[in-house]
Amino acid sequence: MLAAIAERCNAIEECYEFMLAYAALGLPTEEGSESGGRIREFLGRAIEAVTALIESCTTAAEGGEVERTAPHQPFMAVLDRDARHSLAALELVLAQPSISSQLVDNLNASIHLRALLTDLFLLGEIAGARRTPLMPVVATSG
Repeated sequence: MLAAIAERCNAIEECYEFMLAYAALGLPTEEGSESGGRIREFLGRAIEAVTALIESCTTAAEGGEVERTAPHQPFMAVLDRDARHSLAALELVLAQPSISSQLVDNLNASIHLRALLTDLFLLGEIAGARRTPLMPVVATSG
């Protein structure tokens, strides 16, 4: 389950990175550009990933893969809220008949999307720290 969460996090991060590049292009519309044609693809994948992330986190929390002690449970509620808010913003942009660079730039600046990304980075650091063996502290004389 945690591997599935990591996959979804990667899809969301890839979309965000693509959106940063897309915003820098200054396109008035997605038409006539290779990147313009791909923006909907990236947004669609991010929407699928955020939707599945909400489900995966809920399942992980309920299934015992995430510790049931504080502070893990309250953070899962934060992650769920931030994911739902980001999902609403992503769906709103994807529903537009034309997606300009400026629209994507505004999405990139959205506090909701930034909060979700920060949540994911935080979880990534925690997961990475748990996979790293603890190294003993060696005192040196000097």
